[in-house]
Amino acid sequence: MIHWYILTALTLTGALFVILAKNPIYSVLSLVFTLFCISLHYLMLNAQFLFVVNIAVYAGAIMVLFLFVIMMLDLRKNLPDSKSLVTKIGGGFTALAFLSVLLLLLSKNEFAPNPTADSQIGLVGNLGMVLFNQYLLPFELISMLFFVAMVGAILLGKREAGERNF
Repeated sequence: MIHWYILTALTLTGALFVILAKNPIYSVLSLVFTLFCISLHYLMLNAQFLFVVNIAVYAGAIMVLFLFVIMMLDLRKNLPDSKSLVTKIGGGFTALAFLSVLLLLLSKNEFAPNPTADSQIGLVGNLGMVLFNQYLLPFELISMLFFVAMVGAILLGKREAGERNF
């Protein structure tokens, strides 16, 4: 149980550094650390598939893309020097609203372990059985949607400046 508290403290610290970092590159690296800690939470919940997918997709591919985009931009000329008073008050109000909602949700939940939980529920084989038996039609429809989106992105990306295909 102490591991969960340590990991949660590391996750919250990484998320805090994402917000407070002055340099956007340090902010992205802190976000990678935070996503890695969240992946370890998945592993502690016996969801190995979500652990691997979160590491590979979010902490790997998407964060590397964010890092490349940030490094290609010249952020010194685009960032303002100081924040206005309205921005600070709005950010403080939003943070207070999120904190109050979080405390309200935490006050209504019980954190006792569930003795009836199945230890095999997060395994990849069981997830595959559910996806290909119970949710086969939505799974296939989503794969067709991804295929159509990919073809559309390729057609939009290959269009020449003077060409009109649509």
